[in-house]
Amino acid sequence: MEELKHILENDPSVKITSFKKGDILLQSGVSSAHRFFVKKGILRSFIIDSKGKEHIFSFASEGWIIGDVESLEFDRPGELFIDCIEDAEVIIFDKEIFSFDNLSKEDFINYTHLLYRRMGILQRRVMMLLSAPAVDRYAYFLKTYPELPNRIPQRMIAAFLGITPQALSTIRSKIASSE
Repeated sequence: MEELKHILENDPSVKITSFKKGDILLQSGVSSAHRFFVKKGILRSFIIDSKGKEHIFSFASEGWIIGDVESLEFDRPGELFIDCIEDAEVIIFDKEIFSFDNLSKEDFINYTHLLYRRMGILQRRVMMLLSAPAVDRYAYFLKTYPELPNRIPQRMIAAFLGITPQALSTIRSKIASSE
């Protein structure tokens, strides 16, 4: 993680920008060539369905990268919104920064490992949404994002898990009573 932060902070093409809670970094329908590395704060990516309901795709706190991969890779309008859940300090960069030509072999390998780690987390999340009970999804959320439960609203955690806030409250009560 520190290697990635070092690469980003020492590249003259990146911008370090501060955002306020509620600021929108990316809108659905807009093409974006940028990714966002969170130095401080929390960002989330989400979609809004045809009924106006939010569906949270991912969270990114300190040390995480977030962006609309399809928009980046295929140069087309994205589907995700990205906003700030907390005041944030973000390194904004484009995909060229991590091309093999711009990185040492060691830095490229480190970046690749971080990318595979993130892909693995997303793969596990999709599999859990398809087949795991809500209590298991919540346990995985706590394992994956141990720093988030006290920093983000419970309604967002519930939306991320694909359950209602009431169901999340029930799960949390059961966990608390069994400890």
